[in-house]
Amino acid sequence: MPTTPRAALRRSSPPLPLAVLSLALLHAHGAFAQQAGVLDGPLTLKRTPLLTETLSPVQRSQLPSLVTGDRISGRPDLETVIEGNATLRRGPLAITADRLEYYQPDDRAKATGNVRVNQAGNVYEGPELELKLETFEGFFNNVRYRFLATGGHGEAERIDFVDSNVSIARRASYTTCRREDFPGWMPAWLLTAATLTTDTEENEGVAIDARMSFMGITTPPIPRVTFPLSNERKSGLLPPTIGLDNTNGFEVAQPYYWNIAPNRDATFTPTLMSKRGLNLANEFRYLEKDYSGSIRLDLMGSDRLVGQRYNEARAEQLQKLNNGEIALKDLNFGKPPDSSKRWGLWLNHHHDFDAKALGLDSMSANVNINRVSDNDYWRDFTRTPTLAQRQLPSEGSLNWTKGDWSGAVRALRYQTLQYNLSPVVPSYDRVPQITANYAKYDWHGFDVSLNTDYSRFRVNSILAGQPGFDLNQQSQPDGDRVFAQAAISRPFLTPSSFVIPKLQLHATSYNYYLPQSSIPKVSVNGVDYVNGMPYNPSQLYFFQTSSNRVVPTFSLDSGLVFERDANYFGRAFRQTLEPRAYYVYTPYRNQSMLPNYDSAANDFSFATIYTENAFSGADRISDTNALTLGVTSRLIDPGTGVEAVRFGIAQRFRFADQKVTLPGVAPVTDRTSDLLLGAQINWTPKWSLDTLLQYNPDSRRSTRSAISARYNPGPYRNLSAAFRYQAPSTPTATDGNKSIDFGWQWPLNDLWGDKGNKDLGPGKGEGGGRWYAVGRLNYSLQDKKLTDGVLGVEYDGCCWISRVVLQRITTGQVTANTRIMFQLEFVGFSSIGSSPMQALRQNIQRYQPLRQPTEAPSRFTNYD
Repeated sequence: MPTTPRAALRRSSPPLPLAVLSLALLHAHGAFAQQAGVLDGPLTLKRTPLLTETLSPVQRSQLPSLVTGDRISGRPDLETVIEGNATLRRGPLAITADRLEYYQPDDRAKATGNVRVNQAGNVYEGPELELKLETFEGFFNNVRYRFLATGGHGEAERIDFVDSNVSIARRASYTTCRREDFPGWMPAWLLTAATLTTDTEENEGVAIDARMSFMGITTPPIPRVTFPLSNERKSGLLPPTIGLDNTNGFEVAQPYYWNIAPNRDATFTPTLMSKRGLNLANEFRYLEKDYSGSIRLDLMGSDRLVGQRYNEARAEQLQKLNNGEIALKDLNFGKPPDSSKRWGLWLNHHHDFDAKALGLDSMSANVNINRVSDNDYWRDFTRTPTLAQRQLPSEGSLNWTKGDWSGAVRALRYQTLQYNLSPVVPSYDRVPQITANYAKYDWHGFDVSLNTDYSRFRVNSILAGQPGFDLNQQSQPDGDRVFAQAAISRPFLTPSSFVIPKLQLHATSYNYYLPQSSIPKVSVNGVDYVNGMPYNPSQLYFFQTSSNRVVPTFSLDSGLVFERDANYFGRAFRQTLEPRAYYVYTPYRNQSMLPNYDSAANDFSFATIYTENAFSGADRISDTNALTLGVTSRLIDPGTGVEAVRFGIAQRFRFADQKVTLPGVAPVTDRTSDLLLGAQINWTPKWSLDTLLQYNPDSRRSTRSAISARYNPGPYRNLSAAFRYQAPSTPTATDGNKSIDFGWQWPLNDLWGDKGNKDLGPGKGEGGGRWYAVGRLNYSLQDKKLTDGVLGVEYDGCCWISRVVLQRITTGQVTANTRIMFQLEFVGFSSIGSSPMQALRQNIQRYQPLRQPTEAPSRFTNYD
């Protein structure tokens, strides 16, 4: 067969070029339109199936093979030989070489001389290749390779291709460090192995008889190492966590991740603590069509810290006795621990039901369980989820909606974690709570609503006598409450004003039990009787009673909106002036004998000053005859609608003293409330300022103030500062609560003029060789001590990142947990050490990790 320069042979007829097809379609469509006289719709471009990321084996088998080169020779349907700039392409596979032989009967290609293979973006280079195109079976000698997903690359004496997903490299190396073009270059870290198996379908690489080198230091042989080939999940051992703190001592955690299915996974984490013992943490997550949730169970068979804490308290008591600080009769060692077993359970489940079959619009159920073994769990396991609060809720609810109606059936119980130095008043359980709500908007111009609630309140009787529990202060341990609130309003709205009169009616019925202090005792012949029975002081007595309350409320909300064009500091704005008047009248109803299950005083702020009730919950409806006046001014960018500046001021004027109060709280008699002043400034996206001032005109001093500022000029650059002051709760106190808070993330290289590369994209850092300072400090000015803090430094070595973080968590008035965390992360491979990322994200405002998972690159980003 004669040779043809730059000839091209195809296994099957090729499709027309896209441009030719487009022109042909346009011409045909135009001709048809002229004949029909009308266009049936606009022309649209459709994506060709050839541009899909992954082709099935059937699709690959149907694709044509295209070969090009300087000289082509061979026999039809037997073999083809291409010499000089030889190229063979089929779908996502492209082979280039000096010489290429293709044998059609067994679909086998042989390539020699400067061979380069691009298989869906993964590149292999070497001197000799033999490969079956359809099944991607073959071998490659003395090969250099690079993976598209991670940017990882290396060399091998030989690679055997098992199929299009699996390959086995012999005497191979692997790293994600970017190759530098200078003699003697060595990567910062390098993995070498006798065999390196990669499976792109399972997203896993497995190295056998491996050694890890970092900065010239090489580990002993490791029998087996696995690592991910992309950001997707895979089963296997996760990097171990190594830490050191004053409670656990030296600790090592080795998690194992089980990728059960795309919608289910589990993590098992045994943690060995030198001062305490072994803790087993197990977490299971699931996501189905109709339900989802997670379950976590922590088990510690024996915790040496329990016995140690009891012995320390015993020794402290004896020392005080020897020093004469306490008398012998006051000696109290406390109760010895029954068991040193510790456990914690956290469960969340959400379920959506087929509501249509029940005649409802929607129906769902939620289950949330939080339980631990003992009161000290929150102090001893500071990194356990949901232990920021010491009242752990467990609840189950069934929720439904039907048109304008909605409701729920709910059961709620609390576990209160008591601590002698800081007792907590337990909350009431609701077993059950049943609600039904109705809301109708714009009903002949009116807005109508009805909220109903039945709750059965109970307090765990085991808590009686424990720290933080006072039966008399609790009002009563048991009670039932039925509450209903109806409201109707008629909004009058215009573009520049609004007037909203509103009428509410609150109705409440109680059935409850009064404690023994409220029960009258009758003395007969020197013997006290209660309800006809001899009185026993050691016994708790209650008597059942009921009461009702009906309270109406009228409110009138009104305001105006003025606008004008303005210019400040060279910027054009739309400036508003928004005065507002809010009047509320609620007559007095005596509620001093009613129980208080869930009411508390509202925080005084811009969010609550324009509300009808001074209390939250349903047990107290404040008597109110007051007018709130306020004004807000905003500067709005007319082009984007972004609010650049907001100023606000508001004050409440009372026409009568407040009579309804919470138990033990004095009524409010001031005719004028504190003055609220606030400002929010977001002049540019780089920085913002937020201030709040609560000023008392009578004392001419601030009762509360807060100011916070943030400066965020770019990625990985963030500074925040805040000052908070709360006046003392009693007039005799000399100082209030003052604290300052600083947070930061900033490249230290900026200090010597190295601004880094800002064009790498989100989640990829700013280049190698850069140091970053990270931290947050919360300091109490009145106590003159650091309450909580995180302080650390990060180094980005391009293909590796190191972090050292010191964290302090306050667990009591005189106790704190301090730990140090160290992490060495090999980018795109694995990490060693304790991960401080959770601590940095929780504490530092707008913290950005130097590496974040990104969407896998398309195979067309590296298309030959």
